[in-house]
Amino acid sequence: MEARNRKLSEWYGKVQQAEIKLPRFQRFEAWDRWRICSLIETVIRNLPLGITLILEVSDKEKFISRHLVTAPETNGRVLEHLLDGQQRLTALWRVFHNNYEWETYYVYVKEFDQFDSDTDLEDMSAYWRGRYYKKNGERYPIWCDDPAQTLHRGFIPLQLLRPEDIQGEIDDWIKDAVSQYEPKEGSGMEELKNFFNFRQRVSDKIKDLRAVVANYNLPYLSLPSTTDKSVALNVFINMNTNSKPLSQYDIVVAEVENVMGKSLHDLEEELQIAHPEVARYAPLSDQILNTSSLLQGYLPNQRGAWDMDKRVMVEQWEKMATGLNRMAAFLKSEGIYDEQRLPTNAVLAVIAALYADIPLSGDKRGRDELLLKKYLWYAFFTDRYENSAATHAFADFKALGGIIRGDKKPDGKKFTEADVPIFSEYSIVEAEELMTVEWSKRATIRGRAVLAVASRLGALDFSTGERLDLNNINQRQYHHVFPDALLKEAGINSFLALNCALISDKTNISIGRKDPLKYLKDRYEWTTEAIVQERLQSHLIPIQELANGGYADMSEKEKAEKMKKDFDLFLRKRAELIIKALKLLVDGHQLSARDLYEG
Repeated sequence: MEARNRKLSEWYGKVQQAEIKLPRFQRFEAWDRWRICSLIETVIRNLPLGITLILEVSDKEKFISRHLVTAPETNGRVLEHLLDGQQRLTALWRVFHNNYEWETYYVYVKEFDQFDSDTDLEDMSAYWRGRYYKKNGERYPIWCDDPAQTLHRGFIPLQLLRPEDIQGEIDDWIKDAVSQYEPKEGSGMEELKNFFNFRQRVSDKIKDLRAVVANYNLPYLSLPSTTDKSVALNVFINMNTNSKPLSQYDIVVAEVENVMGKSLHDLEEELQIAHPEVARYAPLSDQILNTSSLLQGYLPNQRGAWDMDKRVMVEQWEKMATGLNRMAAFLKSEGIYDEQRLPTNAVLAVIAALYADIPLSGDKRGRDELLLKKYLWYAFFTDRYENSAATHAFADFKALGGIIRGDKKPDGKKFTEADVPIFSEYSIVEAEELMTVEWSKRATIRGRAVLAVASRLGALDFSTGERLDLNNINQRQYHHVFPDALLKEAGINSFLALNCALISDKTNISIGRKDPLKYLKDRYEWTTEAIVQERLQSHLIPIQELANGGYADMSEKEKAEKMKKDFDLFLRKRAELIIKALKLLVDGHQLSARDLYEG
């Protein structure tokens, strides 16, 4: 078979007309926001993308099929089944309509950026912003839907690039976006000329981007409609599981052995034996490369790994290994025990590399670790590492290192916290946004951050009272505080971080689908109310809001209405408790659940 060319505009049209559908055995959407952004950048920079595979359809479809997510569900004739490339086409369709509920996507154009906080973004990069709803029903941040504020930040929303005739929509957006720069009445010709030139530049940039998108070539291989069903399935399985290219680490291993005559694998094995807890937080190979890159002044990513001096990397091995070990001990002391519960791995190399300049004891260590604590919890509860994580981590590392070493800036003044971007440019999350954060088991920063605060408090098991620690964390399950079955009956989404607690599996099973009031009373039968409250408080669970219950004798409508009201009150109160604890953590205080409830 030979690959055939197909423009993205043609793919778009086929999805729009339902000429191409997915065999139902295909998995559902799986790409995270970072992979979606990477895809967008590949397209707008006109870089090559992998081959897509289709199965031609004749009179009858070989497989039961479904539409791509959010694509029009028309009854047009299906001409193709998409065997490989679903994630790419689904992501492209959705970003070109910007119809993800919890994020909005943009292209960043540096020449239009007049907003100081985004100066470290790369020109022509993809950017996403998380969204949430406040009590008034409005979607926040509001600026995301405001053309003027969007353009002021250098962002062009992706829906303006979808390859169909939407010139009227584009003209309206440009008019609103540039209105803030329109000269006042009586302005001179030069001002008017500059304004119209600017408006034209915006229009031309959108036009150029649209041309790139529409003409982007996404090649494909085509299996003829006569292909046997079992053969098509085998091809699908092979294309999805048999490709294993060399990793970044494999290539660095070869470089190290070439320049040093030493085996990087041997050094890694020795580090694993000497400091076994480091690998609990991320693959050891990734931590080695990212920390070594920072220590040499390079970005903690693939580019930094390519650019850094491999000889210096080996020479600094002990410094890097010691930093990683101290980083793991620091995270453990903050109640972060493993990779599955770590909100963002962007902090790992930063903290490990900073320990190169932090003494082993004394007052200075105490002061420096207070700074690390503030950095850690800001990283968990701000948007700092949602986009461009490596770039942002590098900028924070440089400023934090300047403070720790007592360096002076070019103006002769010493570095302060005001020079650290994560502190000066970002605010911690609001309660309304916390109320929308996804289930903590999923790989979301703030979802896991919610549980991190409870872990920091000890997160006592509801039944046994056992304190969460490194030894028992793998025996804990993600438990719905308001039972999943009850909320589903009322049509309420139960998979929210604020509805999650880490407790033992036996406790989880025994709770089942009981309403919150019922299982609280069950606990009181064999122990005191004070002990039960103590255990719930260690998870920052608001007891009064949890104990509403009493749904048994209600009609389905009454139960649903009351449960939604009770659940919203519960989420808001728990969000407020989490934020109250967070503010103490960033100031370096020790946490006491009792103080948080009584204060």
